[in-house]
Amino acid sequence: MVIFSVLVTGLFGLILLGGGIYLIVLGGSAYYLLAGGGMLIAALLLYRRSAHALTVYAAVLFGTLVWALWEVGFDWWQLGPRGGLPVLLGLWLLLPFVRRRLDRAPASPSLGSPPALALAAVCVLSAIVAGWSMFVDPHDIDGRLPDKTNQAAADQRGVPDGDWWQYGRTPLGQRYSPLTQITVDNVDDLKEAWRYRTGDVKRPEDVGETTYQVTPLKVGDTLYLCTPHNWAIALDAATGKEKWKYDPQAGLNPNRQHQTCRGVTYYRDTAAAAGAPCAERIYLPTSDARLIALDAQSGAVCTSFADQGALHLETGMKYKPEGYYYSTSPPVVVGRKIIIGGAVNDNYSTEEQSGVIRAFDVDTGALIWNWDSGNPTETAPLPPGLTYTTNSPNSWSVFSVDEALGLVYIPLGNQVPDQLGMGRSANVEKYSSSIVALDVETGRDRWVRQTVHHDLWDMDVPAQPVLVDLTKADGTTVPALVGPTKQGDIYVLDRRTGEPILPVTEEPAPGGAIPEDFSAPTQPISALTFTPPPLRESDMWGVTMFDQLACRIRFHQLNYEGRYTPPSLNGTLVYPGNFGVFNWGSVAVDPDRQVMFGMPTYLAFTSRLVPRADIPAPGQGEKGSEQGLNRNEGAPYGVVMGPFLGPLGIPCQAPPWGYVAGADLSSGKIAYKHRNGTVYDMTALPLPIKLGVPGIGGPMITRGGVAFLAAAVDNYLRAYDLTTGKELWKGRLPAGGQATPMTYALADGRQMVVIVAGGHGSIGTKAGDYVIAYALP
Repeated sequence: MVIFSVLVTGLFGLILLGGGIYLIVLGGSAYYLLAGGGMLIAALLLYRRSAHALTVYAAVLFGTLVWALWEVGFDWWQLGPRGGLPVLLGLWLLLPFVRRRLDRAPASPSLGSPPALALAAVCVLSAIVAGWSMFVDPHDIDGRLPDKTNQAAADQRGVPDGDWWQYGRTPLGQRYSPLTQITVDNVDDLKEAWRYRTGDVKRPEDVGETTYQVTPLKVGDTLYLCTPHNWAIALDAATGKEKWKYDPQAGLNPNRQHQTCRGVTYYRDTAAAAGAPCAERIYLPTSDARLIALDAQSGAVCTSFADQGALHLETGMKYKPEGYYYSTSPPVVVGRKIIIGGAVNDNYSTEEQSGVIRAFDVDTGALIWNWDSGNPTETAPLPPGLTYTTNSPNSWSVFSVDEALGLVYIPLGNQVPDQLGMGRSANVEKYSSSIVALDVETGRDRWVRQTVHHDLWDMDVPAQPVLVDLTKADGTTVPALVGPTKQGDIYVLDRRTGEPILPVTEEPAPGGAIPEDFSAPTQPISALTFTPPPLRESDMWGVTMFDQLACRIRFHQLNYEGRYTPPSLNGTLVYPGNFGVFNWGSVAVDPDRQVMFGMPTYLAFTSRLVPRADIPAPGQGEKGSEQGLNRNEGAPYGVVMGPFLGPLGIPCQAPPWGYVAGADLSSGKIAYKHRNGTVYDMTALPLPIKLGVPGIGGPMITRGGVAFLAAAVDNYLRAYDLTTGKELWKGRLPAGGQATPMTYALADGRQMVVIVAGGHGSIGTKAGDYVIAYALP
């Protein structure tokens, strides 16, 4: 056993010494070199059967403990990789069949001998530190949201309390319900009421990101939803029984980056006779760039709309590569207009479709206006023979509407290619990665608030803006807009003008773009922000000290000077990554209490520019994806993108990676921030360890004081106390719940909570086709 101990200790020492030398050359910590040297000395002494090996190893272990506490304090998840294997090796060396073979003397070192006692003491001290740190969470913010109410602000825009008419329930996008049957006191009693399976499951030939992201609508006694392959389905809200199903036959296309549908749009024609065909409609966006009108009662196509019931959204595009353009989010209806944008594949080509926003007559499908961010002053319907601006910034997310102000609020993305800013027009520079308010009647922009200047990081504004009226300290009310961003900033703006309510300032940003490009000298940041502090070498993580060392080396190899480090040929660390602190799930806002609840997520990504000459030809069967090599056909560079992972395929940055958080929108103060989610579905062993895991999806809150959220990579729907953020209940899901839950009431007043669980391709959660309703017994 001594020889085995020599080999293990020596191997550990060699790896740490070699990696430590390289890390120092890169400008990193000297610990690994010193620890590796110490382990090699201990291995040599073990080989000589000297008990001094225990003394040397005790010194290495004590130095490791001191260094670890200096770097990360009492953070158990950070201490574990640093000390786990060294402590285990120390305990091994103390075992009798190792210790008693040292010194080859009649009086072999006992456990009470100075060398063994020193090592045992350090092992015990390490155990005490580890035990203490298990009860300390240095990342947690514990607090309470204010209980104040502002009843005048709870404007439901004509939606009955028991219904959910739009993606965010109302045109305001608050994801807030006034229902109160389910409360913080009884939510723990929730039980599954019914379960429905759509039959639309992920297929082997599907693209990787085939995902269920839909939030159902509830109108009267019916739920309406869509599936990844764009089936529209109507269910009985009380029983979950299918009423009708419509398949648009959108087909498959390997070029699509996303195969998803976040929702459908409901419209009631108040001028039509009740019960007349298509007096109530469901509008279905499809992945082959159509918008289809269906009779809400029967699912039949409303042939009076557009071209026999379908709008062809590629009309007016100069380039029409198949699978590059589609609408993944539901359009909005206001003033007898249906307003829609579209998703354009990221980083495929410089000859893709336009990001134009268009308003059509909701009854006939006639084009009323078009707002093209590449040509924003020409909003009259595009004449035949002309085309919209190629590759102009697009809006793939959900819009919000203030009909009283006559404004529709558009979260805008970037121009493709995302990481290359050469040749962008003045209009593109103005409107990229911004929130834009458009006049509902004319399509002209009233104001624009940019959240990233000269965006080179795919920091689209991903989330539906939330509209809420905020009460100022002097008692006056301001119509506000709450805009979550990928970089973690929460913009709180006067929605009449776009001017900040909570301050927005400019901070210096890193330089160093490639010679053909440039980077903005400053970038905006909001006073209310969940943006993380810059990563440091000490933030690197792994299961063991060895993969942590590999991550430290990679950290120093990449270009990184903090948020907004420009893309490079060497490779750049992007943090927050383009997965986003917030994404399409947005945040939920309680208009009475004027507070928000959200799920900030922290994952670093990497990007590396690839010269055109070095990009290989497409492989056979290659499918669309945002990760890996993005070709940027027509541009001088492609880009390789993906999460910042270590050798074992886990994030290189230390957890937590996901939280739930609450903030007071009036003061801009974050009240609480707690780890969210477990590794139960991430590892081979189903361990309910609350690490704080990533997720994608959105929250919903109720007047009962409960927030609901699934989204995390473990398959649960959870309920939280909105005031404190504490978890109150969770329900196990049969598949990934990367969607936003909703709630409604039946005719008898019974409150239901519904989540769609179908999994998410990009984050690898279990696929399925479930719609599940919960209620109190």
